Formats: sequence, C-alpha cells, structure tokens
Amino acid sequence: MAKRVVLPDPDGPTKEMGLPCSTDKLISLTIVKRPSGLLTSFVMFLTSKIEFFTRYLILLLGILLLVASPVHSSNQSIKEKYITVVLGDSLSAGYGVKIKESWPSVLESNLNASGMNIAIVNAGISGDTTSGGLFRLPKLLKEHEPDLVILELGGNDGLRGMSVKKVIRKNLEAMIKMSLKDGADVLLIGVELPPNYGEQYTNSFKDMYAELAIEYNLPLVNGSIKEMVSLNLMQADGIHPNIKGHLQIEEEIRNAILTLLD
Repeated sequence: MAKRVVLPDPDGPTKEMGLPCSTDKLISLTIVKRPSGLLTSFVMFLTSKIEFFTRYLILLLGILLLVASPVHSSNQSIKEKYITVVLGDSLSAGYGVKIKESWPSVLESNLNASGMNIAIVNAGISGDTTSGGLFRLPKLLKEHEPDLVILELGGNDGLRGMSVKKVIRKNLEAMIKMSLKDGADVLLIGVELPPNYGEQYTNSFKDMYAELAIEYNLPLVNGSIKEMVSLNLMQADGIHPNIKGHLQIEEEIRNAILTLLD
C-alpha cells in the first residue's frame, strides 16, 4: 500500500489576498488602461460599417417610398374608373360588324368623350345562353369588380325554344341576384323573338324582361325587331343589327346609364 500521495501544486493562490496594495498590483497587471492599436482599428472599422449600413438603410427606405407612391396613385386611378361588364351574346360581341363598331365599343368611346371615366369589359360571346352566362359571371365579378353589369342574354335560349319560366327566367334572376349581392348595379336588355315562334311564347318571353325589371327595380332597354327592320337597322338575317342598328342600341343604353347615375 502507498505510504503517501503527492498531489500537484494548485494553479492559483490558495489564500485570500486581503492587502490593498497587492490587489492594486494584481488589477494593474490584468487591465489595459488604453486600447491597443489593433483594438482601436477594429472599433473604428465596426463603427464605419454601422454608419454605412444606417445610411444604406435610409437610402433604401427612401427609394421604396418613391416607388410605392406612383403605384398607389395608379391603383387609385384604376379604382376611380366606372367599371362595366357586358354579359351578352352575339348582339354584344358585334356579330357581322367590326368590334369597334359594336355598341359596347361605341358606348365606351362616347361616355369617355362626355367626361366620364369608364372602362367597359365586353364579355359578349356569340351563341351564348343564359346558362353560359350564369357559369361565366362569378369569375367576371371577381376579376373586374364592376360597378355595373349589363345583362344581354336570353335570345339564343328563346331561339332554341327553352322554357321561359324554368330555364331562361331562372338563370337571369340568378345572375341579377349575384350581381346585386356583389355590389354592382344591373341594367337589363330585353330581347324580342321573331314572330314565327308563336304569339304565346314570344309574348311570354318579352314579358319576362319587364317582370324582372319591375321585381328588382332595374332599368330596362327593350328592343323591337319589327321597328329595327322597318328602319333598315338589321342585317340580312333579320336577327342581328347592322352598324346603324348598333348605334341606335348604344344611344338607348347610354341614356339608361346616365339616368342610372343621376
């Protein structure tokens, strides 16, 4: 068995240093009263970097504010426009005439010329029905957020002999409710069918538009095929208006819009 164990000396003092002079000397050995050149250079370097970063940040914020201002102004000008969506068929799409000669294009041009800031989205598709319009309307409302929706549909349903009550009126009513719920005004365009579809059906079809206009307090623009034919405002097919016919339709719709805004 070992008779004794030799332990190494401790790294530091084993007794408390109570003398003030000793403490002073110890502190003076461990504390540097003036920073070294290397430390000074590092502090100055760090300070310059912070100063540069601060100036860079201020400059960046200034640029962002300058860029944001015109964007905001642009959005404001867009919002100031009176957005109108025309949901229709070949009558709105301008079948048989140039697009600039169709009544929606002429309407936008004339209203802007009179001082009104309006943008018309022509969503007319030749051959479209009330079912097609009902399917397309939600996307148009979401994308354009219109102030006014002009409904010009039902003619193709009528030409196909669809049920006035169960199909045409039901779809038109759904589109009217959807537009009003979205905050848009609605202008209804009545359509008249050729007389060869029978008096009962054509009268029921024509009365449907008047009934919807009364029920939902909507402005209604009614067209008369007989009158337009007699005034030579129709194309050879007797269904679609010619250039002069589009001008007459535009005038009637323009007056209805101006009355709506009064």
